[in-house]
Amino acid sequence: MGIEDYGGGQGPQPDVLVVTTNDVPGYRVTQVIGEVFGLTVRSRHVGSQIGAGLKSLVGGELKGLTKTLVETRNQAMERLVEQARARGANAVLMFRFDVTEAADVGTEVCAYGTAVVLTRE
Repeated sequence: MGIEDYGGGQGPQPDVLVVTTNDVPGYRVTQVIGEVFGLTVRSRHVGSQIGAGLKSLVGGELKGLTKTLVETRNQAMERLVEQARARGANAVLMFRFDVTEAADVGTEVCAYGTAVVLTRE
């Protein structure tokens, strides 16, 4: 797996800007739409669980689980952007991820933030 398999985020010219900050230099918030989120729950397949169990005996990165988590986070973020776009936002401020175990059957990833309309100053 190359470095591109471990990343995420947006391309260079997104129609809905997603940032972890409270504001964006050069822009002002003209409308707060409200909270938006993208949620997904993924289960691990038996093969990756067995592989992870064996790998934990000797140590090291669990690459299969890492790749699954990256894909899951990217899907949650895509859903957040879709929701923001559908509600008329052109940006999401204060973007965060929350990750929890879901009833011992998978991992829940929630991407959330505040949908807003930004205007260039």
